[in-house]
Amino acid sequence: MHLIGSALFVVWMYGLMAVLGIVFAPTLLGPRSWTRAAFRFYLALVFGGLRVLCGIRYEVRGREHLPTGGALVASKHQSMFETLALWAILPDPAIILKKELAFLPVFGWYAMKLKNIKVDRAAGAKALRGMLKQARERAAEGRQVVIFPQGTRLAPGVHESYKPGVAGLYAAMKVACTPVALNSGLYWPARGFVRKPGTIIVEFLPAIAPGLPKDAFMAELETRIETASDALLTHAREG
Repeated sequence: MHLIGSALFVVWMYGLMAVLGIVFAPTLLGPRSWTRAAFRFYLALVFGGLRVLCGIRYEVRGREHLPTGGALVASKHQSMFETLALWAILPDPAIILKKELAFLPVFGWYAMKLKNIKVDRAAGAKALRGMLKQARERAAEGRQVVIFPQGTRLAPGVHESYKPGVAGLYAAMKVACTPVALNSGLYWPARGFVRKPGTIIVEFLPAIAPGLPKDAFMAELETRIETASDALLTHAREG
């Protein structure tokens, strides 16, 4: 049953992307707010399908820690789920994406109209400077810049060092950083096809104030995210 539901969900998610991407294409010619409304409508349908077809719901904890203006958000990354869900949860995010995604049909059109931040990982220092510039601009617009500091999706329980890009953003933006823990990989895996029923928890943790030295910030960020994410995994497995 999980296999059938997962297959139907994939058809639902990408079919909607193709159909609504064309239907809402005129919004790409208007203000960004039009495209944002269209994208959130798409997300509502995607997560409705996820609930019906795969038995997966999601719960947001720590809403009192949600940033409302310009901020840096650093999230654990276990699944494609949070790439989409953070757009539905945060007021006006700008997610840091690898450059290749900007060239995808439909998805790329909307990602760029929504003024997400594209990064060319092969460009080295030049890419970092460009990312920092865009991030400062998005924060000045009152938006939440979202980065996945480990750089890639990892299976639940897998630990990998945090990349220095998040520290560069923290220092350059001079805003608070909100850590995010989650357990999405238990139900929507980083790799693989089959999704399993359950409740994904997205937990916003208390913000780290601006101004910490690089090493202190990185240690604090990693400790907070990994400790909270591990606790979510333990609770889900014991429950």
